[in-house]
Amino acid sequence: MGPASTATRNTGAWALVLASLFWGTTGTAASFLPTHVSPLAIGASTMTVGGALLFAVSARPALRAIRDAASRRWLLWGALGVFAYPLAFYSSMDLTGVAIGNVVALGSGPVFAALLEWLCERRRLSLRWAVCTAVAVGGVVMLALGGSSAARSAGSELLGIGLGLVAGLAYALYAYCSSRGIRSARAPAQANAQANAQAPAARGVMGGMFGLGSILLLPVLLVFGAPLLQSGQTIGIAAYLAVVPMFVAYLLFGIGIRTMNSSAATTITLVEPVVATLLAVFVVGERLAPIGWVGLVLILGAVTALAMARTEP
Repeated sequence: MGPASTATRNTGAWALVLASLFWGTTGTAASFLPTHVSPLAIGASTMTVGGALLFAVSARPALRAIRDAASRRWLLWGALGVFAYPLAFYSSMDLTGVAIGNVVALGSGPVFAALLEWLCERRRLSLRWAVCTAVAVGGVVMLALGGSSAARSAGSELLGIGLGLVAGLAYALYAYCSSRGIRSARAPAQANAQANAQAPAARGVMGGMFGLGSILLLPVLLVFGAPLLQSGQTIGIAAYLAVVPMFVAYLLFGIGIRTMNSSAATTITLVEPVVATLLAVFVVGERLAPIGWVGLVLILGAVTALAMARTEP
């Protein structure tokens, strides 16, 4: 890759890191909501409002991406992931705690993303990616072991971990479909030699995908969302979750996903469970054993190595 493309890729990598920092605050913010607020309400409100905002700021390229047959199928598949992810993710955190819910969902994302790339494209992954992901996943396992809580029943822990895996698959699905949709939407512009087509294509695909996902989630919000309107505090927390770790973070995610494949992107976003775990320990009051702290170090080291890579995985 030339200097310009290397600089672009580095910008994308750090955009993903910043997005992950914002995502890492979701569990802690949600923990301040009253216990009677359903995790389904939290997930639906976050993605419905945030998805609508993403569509609003990119309406013209988003509609163009939806109308384009080449990208539309990826948007539709990705919208299913957008629908499933917040419902499974927030339910997982409700059952297992902030730390483990984040770790399982985001830690499984790179594995599912690699499987999707292999199944759909027969893509061979680089040695750097394999090593970084193996180290990071090992750190995720240690973090999960170090963060388990005896206060929760084994049944709820297992169900929560299962929902975390569903969230990880949904996350990998819309990350992969975002990458494929951007490439599909960008191809006609490249064929016509139009410059700087990449950014509009990314905005259009992200806006279209999350806009469609928000439509799917709207009925869930209407059924479960009333308790979010009970006070200024609940409205404020819901607004924060929709605007910062959803709307702003996914604008950054769009910048990152257009510069690399989904398996590399989901590995970099393993920064999120690190941030989420630290906040869970120091703000929410969850406990983390020494093995969990070792896992944190491994994840951070692996993600940093991949983010600083100079070539496309």
